[in-house]
Amino acid sequence: MRELLKEQIAALSAAVRSHNAIDPAAFKAYEVKRGLRNADGTGVMAGLTKICSVDGYYIKDGERVAQEGKLFYRGIDMRSLIEGAVAENRFGFEETAWLLLFGALPTQEDLHLFHDILASCRELPDSFMEDVLMKTPSPNIMNKLAHSVLSLYATDAHADDTSLEHVLEQSIRLIAQLPAIMSYSYQVKRRVYDKRSMYLHQLKPEHSTAETILRTLRSDKTFTQEEARLLDICLILHADHGGGNNSTFAARVLTSSGTDTYSALAAAIGSLKGPKHGGANLKVAQMLNYMLEGIADITNEGQVADFLTKLLRRQAGDGSGLIYGMGHAVYTLSDPRAVALKAYAREFTERGEYAHEFRLLELVERLTPEIFQRIKNKDKPVCANVDMYSGLLYKTLGIPEELYSPMFALARTAGLCAHRLEELQSGGRIVRPAYKSVAGRAVYVPLEHR
Repeated sequence: MRELLKEQIAALSAAVRSHNAIDPAAFKAYEVKRGLRNADGTGVMAGLTKICSVDGYYIKDGERVAQEGKLFYRGIDMRSLIEGAVAENRFGFEETAWLLLFGALPTQEDLHLFHDILASCRELPDSFMEDVLMKTPSPNIMNKLAHSVLSLYATDAHADDTSLEHVLEQSIRLIAQLPAIMSYSYQVKRRVYDKRSMYLHQLKPEHSTAETILRTLRSDKTFTQEEARLLDICLILHADHGGGNNSTFAARVLTSSGTDTYSALAAAIGSLKGPKHGGANLKVAQMLNYMLEGIADITNEGQVADFLTKLLRRQAGDGSGLIYGMGHAVYTLSDPRAVALKAYAREFTERGEYAHEFRLLELVERLTPEIFQRIKNKDKPVCANVDMYSGLLYKTLGIPEELYSPMFALARTAGLCAHRLEELQSGGRIVRPAYKSVAGRAVYVPLEHR
């Protein structure tokens, strides 16, 4: 029966293709901005925000001029948040989440309060582990995160309350609970799909978000403070990236409709799963594996360049024609997140077993711009993005590949919730762009005459 259905679907697919194909030239003819992008690749201005600023170029005499990338959370350079936490030998993700949600840096008293609130919210609702995580396991943790967020709706007696106070409470609970949901979902996946043991460790209220993740993922519950602080830095880097990125825009679009927090966040997680967005860090890891298998000498620049050329020509890798980890919609000369992650990747791999993988990614970063320009014939700056080195850092921490994108998602929850709160406070109108119909008129034909 299933094979018959597949044959029928295959036959029907031809009709779907023919009736949904739109000539790319039509977009230009009707002045439609595909993907909400201007002709020069910049995003169409769709809103205002106080939460995050992504700077990758400036406009001079009407032309885009490339510059080193910068990322600001509530006007504060993201790098200073990391530097402050490192200098004071403490964790910084909770400080970053407070900044994004409340608009200003926390005092020491605020930070202690926030730690206590998060700790009190980390435990999952009664029976959630058994009824949601264990009874309906998923081979893909991103889908399980989205499903779990939607399931939390049923545990909230006032789930549809969109008052500022209640959405703020929901936001804090999601930031607190998603690390455990991710880790436990992975453990269940190990048992059901990988036929391996699962470990369900109790949470420790005194732990930071980074410590909670490492404790719940590892069978022996142990980790070093150096490892936890490295993971904490990764969480800070992923906490937000402005209102125009795909997942944040999805959250804001759903929020503008008046829907509940859980629906808006589940949609954003679905967006983050995509390989053109949050799923790109996993695609970098897969690309790296293709290169390790397909290049005889990964230290030979010529051989690496040849393989990158094959990737762009769809002759190698996953056939997408993409070099994952390279290029960004806003950043031109550099992505500040990639710059920071590269420095830590260099430090943490130079004395370990992944030094050769770091050097290969470094070669990819250096060689791609010239190859891209030659193959694509586009005189456009191409820099490494946040996904280039994040997966390698997760690998050094022993985090499995299937959790690379979920790690991104749980960190980004802080920013997503901040943008939802801002949309509720300042948006006011449902987001509704227009689509130009290019379908011709047709006449209804009675069934017996078709």
